[in-house]
Amino acid sequence: MDTPRVAMVAGETSGDLLAGLLLDGLKSRWPGVQTLGIGGSQMAKRGFQAWWPSEKLAVRGYVEVLRHYREIVGIRAQLRTRLLQDKPDVFIGVDAPDFNLDLERDLKAGGVRTAHFVCPAIWAWRPERIEKIKRSVDHVLCIFPFEVELLAQHGIAATYVGHPLANVIPMKPDRAAARAALGLPGDAPVVAILPGSRASEVQYLAERFFRAAQAMRRARPELLFVVPAIPVLRPAIERAAQAAGMAGVLQIVDGQSHTVLAACDVTLIASGTATLEAALFKRPMVIAYNMHWLSYQLMKRKHLQPWIGLPNILCRDFVVPELIQHEASPEQLAAATLLWFDEPARAAAVEKTFTALHAELLRDTPRLAADAIAQVLAG
Repeated sequence: MDTPRVAMVAGETSGDLLAGLLLDGLKSRWPGVQTLGIGGSQMAKRGFQAWWPSEKLAVRGYVEVLRHYREIVGIRAQLRTRLLQDKPDVFIGVDAPDFNLDLERDLKAGGVRTAHFVCPAIWAWRPERIEKIKRSVDHVLCIFPFEVELLAQHGIAATYVGHPLANVIPMKPDRAAARAALGLPGDAPVVAILPGSRASEVQYLAERFFRAAQAMRRARPELLFVVPAIPVLRPAIERAAQAAGMAGVLQIVDGQSHTVLAACDVTLIASGTATLEAALFKRPMVIAYNMHWLSYQLMKRKHLQPWIGLPNILCRDFVVPELIQHEASPEQLAAATLLWFDEPARAAAVEKTFTALHAELLRDTPRLAADAIAQVLAG
């Protein structure tokens, strides 16, 4: 096929990044490929035609989703109708399983080939999803090696393509260059604070993260704090900094999360894909999460593992601390973060562990993903 027409949906910042790398592989294999659907800025840079922005789907938590349910369902219905009327050669759902799996099921039933990039975390929670994946998807692109065998046990075709972030992030990050880019002194202790990439995460985490920073600063006045902010969320982050009494103390930058992670010594970070990014930058971290109490109760019942942070899940151990819900108090967050400065041997051991993890996840993801999509197109 010379110029396939590919529909895609990426539902948030991390999905946009993953989809952008997939597009690199598709464009390398098929220079004239047409791509369209729902996407973000990284996809747009690669010529993707976004009918809706990915931010429309960037909602997490049961209660939070309910507030946006009607709009999200409406977008999916319109997209489904449009794609069934003018069928693409293949549809690729990038993460966002709650949105994409139902859409993929309907498209597959309508004769459209379907693929899903990033296996839903059925090994962590909601194992019942495996049957939905089987009904909805012709092929799954897996970013963790153990997922292919798990899917094969249920008769689902899958390919391990490596984790795209392992290609983007250097094996040996240049801390000095990152600090120079951010205007940070080379020898100061730096804490990166990442309160999440969704509005709901910023709502529930930012102020407590910044109050933790205030407590850390009282204990160690020499500490510097840097916060990478998605531009659309920057006003909310600035309000949280003001409420925590840290306005003018925190260095808030637009985007540049990778530069910030490369520059820091330690990061206080919201659970999610960003924790894997921090691990690939070989940085010690404290993983935290807080959400609406009802969302937490519902999620807790469906969680299958003792860990929530990707670095810990992949290492099968509490390599870095996790503080969830009531445990994620400013005082406990501050204490756990400061402990990394007091235990350099522990920090060095974590760096070694994360280096080995990086090597395991490093593959030519764009090429492998494009090869897998070519198999799907070939039927």
